[in-house]
Amino acid sequence: MTEALHDLLDLLDLEQIDQDIFRGTNQSAIIVPRVFGGQVAAQALAAAGRTVRDDRTVHSLHAYFLLPGDPTVPIVYTVDRIRDGFSYTTRRVVAVQRGQPIFHLSASFQVHEEGMEHQEPMPPVPDPLSLPSAAELLPRYAHLFPLPDTVERVLKARGAVDLRYVNPPPFGSIGEQREGKSQVWFRINGKLDGASDTPLTHASLVTYVSDMTLLDSVLIAHGRGGWLVGDVVGASLDHAMWFHRPFRADEWLLYDQQSPSASGGRGLARGRIFTADGQLALSVVQEGVVRIPRARR
Repeated sequence: MTEALHDLLDLLDLEQIDQDIFRGTNQSAIIVPRVFGGQVAAQALAAAGRTVRDDRTVHSLHAYFLLPGDPTVPIVYTVDRIRDGFSYTTRRVVAVQRGQPIFHLSASFQVHEEGMEHQEPMPPVPDPLSLPSAAELLPRYAHLFPLPDTVERVLKARGAVDLRYVNPPPFGSIGEQREGKSQVWFRINGKLDGASDTPLTHASLVTYVSDMTLLDSVLIAHGRGGWLVGDVVGASLDHAMWFHRPFRADEWLLYDQQSPSASGGRGLARGRIFTADGQLALSVVQEGVVRIPRARR
């Protein structure tokens, strides 16, 4: 297990401070002085799962980002046990800093059942190992970033994730309007075993990664480079995930992302996450703030 993955797992190993109340620490901010949304969502799911019986796994979550999180202040997660049914369990989580709610999540967990089966096919894509790693790709675009150490900071912040772009990232095609689609392969940088190898941990890790690139499809449709370049101001507004089939976060997953609409200073993106053997594992939808700074209009 890499040191970066060990640190990420520590973030998800929340401290229990009372019945159904947990506290989590934060990663350092990369470019903007706020907590990464994927971290808050992953921690909230981990908190919810800590109150659910082991025979149930998450099948959906719906979340709202209410206020920017301060990376210098721990986050307290309060879990409400909304329902414990025969097949389904529902939890609500509120994340709080300085007495203010910054994030809200509802999650539903289910006992495994057999039923009807169908899915959309996985799109044809190159093998992940044929694509450059982030450490190989990002330095090619270092001249575009406003801060000289941006590449180093991004690589450090994402050190727990091996993420490989199938097509050029937004900052790789600035000014070139393309179809609003983006594809990346990803896996956690290390192998989970022992106490960390649980369905809840794998689900929390993929929730963490799911917020990294989803809005890229919005930027690509408008030829914008994004948050790292500084030609767009953005933030996640809400986030929803549906967990369809088993997966492992430490094995390759294809994140197929597409934006159907942008309007009113917001962009909508949909994602499908496939296992390497073509199983549709998750569906993701997110809307985010996507504003063009006035000086660049």
